[in-house]
Amino acid sequence: MKIIVNFSILICLALTSVTSVYANRYVISDKGDTVFGEITTVFADERDTLLDIARRHGFGYQDMKLVNPDVDTWLPGEGQKITLPAKFILPVAPMKGIVLNVPEMRLYYYLPRVKGKPQEVITYPLGVGREGWNTPYMKTYIAEKKVNPNWYPPESIRKEHEEKGDPLPKIVKSGPENPLGYFAMRLGKPDYLIHGTNKPYGLGMRVSHGCIRLYPEDIEALFAEVSLKTPVNIINQPYKIGVKDNVIYLEAHPFLIEDVEQFENNLTSVVALIVEVSNDKNYELDWSAAYEAINKPTGLPVAIGMLLPEGATSVKVAKKSPEKFQAKVTESLSEVQERKVAKKLNKELSQAEKVSLELRLDSTLDN
Repeated sequence: MKIIVNFSILICLALTSVTSVYANRYVISDKGDTVFGEITTVFADERDTLLDIARRHGFGYQDMKLVNPDVDTWLPGEGQKITLPAKFILPVAPMKGIVLNVPEMRLYYYLPRVKGKPQEVITYPLGVGREGWNTPYMKTYIAEKKVNPNWYPPESIRKEHEEKGDPLPKIVKSGPENPLGYFAMRLGKPDYLIHGTNKPYGLGMRVSHGCIRLYPEDIEALFAEVSLKTPVNIINQPYKIGVKDNVIYLEAHPFLIEDVEQFENNLTSVVALIVEVSNDKNYELDWSAAYEAINKPTGLPVAIGMLLPEGATSVKVAKKSPEKFQAKVTESLSEVQERKVAKKLNKELSQAEKVSLELRLDSTLDN
């Protein structure tokens, strides 16, 4: 959890799977746990907006509103209790280079592994492309790094501004009016950059023309860490699955409106991720908890089941599972993945009647 911008704090979390070392930097344990951090609270000052608090602690707009839905964005009020969602699940993706999870609006940078030392990861909130200017999902790399970049707005963006009565010059020089901020990293697909911003209140929102925005202090720190040719993996995981101490957690974020058919009321992607992280171990799931998590996303890890000891099987009996749990295998999976997920999915759905709907790990196993 980042406490104050550019201020480092050493935090020892002996019982967590990942230990926070500095503000936004974590050490990943060797035992394979992928859930880290702690949910905390702070109290607003009379001068604070919710977005001021978000920036100070390393979050964006969406992060804060999901867990503080009833708090006024612009006038929280002195003494207002604010929840900081500083508990994360790592994306289910290779732990290499930069991983950008668009619906989560968060970046994970896996530092180059040093022999004899554990893997470290840094995380920052993002601003991403708005509808119609989507940030593309792709595997690419850092092709160029630029300090004090000039912005050369493409014809499409200039036309958009002209139609709004706000014409742009062909070149916007580096400075406070430049939307790229003072640091930019161009991707292998040259139309897209990871850069700063002159409008930090847009972090955690879909506000860009497809590029990835970071807070000015975050892009400066990341710029110093990242080298050319660093791999960049831009993914679409509104639902993430992780494991800590053999407990299975689900972290749900709002999916993009364009993806409603793929993710609404559909547990397929959740099952596919469980198949991947379980490593062929048996497990028991609470389907009702999983379904509730994806339909009421909070951005916080919620316990939905557990890995079982070798040789153990689920023995609790529940009523017939509702039809709403009938997920389907999506065409986005490869043929091999589809067969594996379909086999596991059919098994899970047939066993759903045996899964205990009384298994509520949210509170009992999260302690």
